[in-house]
Amino acid sequence: MQKIVLASNNKHKIREFKEMLEEVDILTLEDVGFYDDIEETGETFYENAFIKAVTVFNFLKMKKINAIVIADDSGLCVNALGGRPGVYSARYAGNHDFKAARKKLLEELDGQKDRSAYCVCVLVSILPNGKIISAEGKTYGHITEKECGSNGFAFDCLFFSDDLGKTYGIATDEEKNSISHRGRALKILKQELEQLSKQK
Repeated sequence: MQKIVLASNNKHKIREFKEMLEEVDILTLEDVGFYDDIEETGETFYENAFIKAVTVFNFLKMKKINAIVIADDSGLCVNALGGRPGVYSARYAGNHDFKAARKKLLEELDGQKDRSAYCVCVLVSILPNGKIISAEGKTYGHITEKECGSNGFAFDCLFFSDDLGKTYGIATDEEKNSISHRGRALKILKQELEQLSKQK
């Protein structure tokens, strides 16, 4: 597989991708000299991932860098909150202030019986020839009443995974990656990319 440029500056996401794609040469935005902020104006996970992917794809084309772009947009959807924070997960209580976001989430769910939730990840990939492919992964669970564990990032210490029987905050990286929304989306995307490479 060709080099992959991840359209993300999130060091936690970058680490997870590198763990799950050990056999691939992964470049960050910093590696390719992209330092602009990409404004996420989409109303869906797909739209935001697409915006990021196209922006980076155009930059690579201008720089004559031959690589596959992968962009991720993901978030936590809580049923009792009508699917919030959803696409606004990273901006739920200030930009990437997840400590405040976790506090806000627990306050909003105070007294709620239904604490069911799911995580969504949409990946959009653009190949050097301009072909676009995408994949979506979901994983289900519920929001705990207090933070449990210190692993992971964002809402991980509050998201109790049905698959693992514990929060992401307690799970090892390997456990989380095996069933996470990002892990599931990436598995689908890898299969799509492998199929395309076989057709050449």
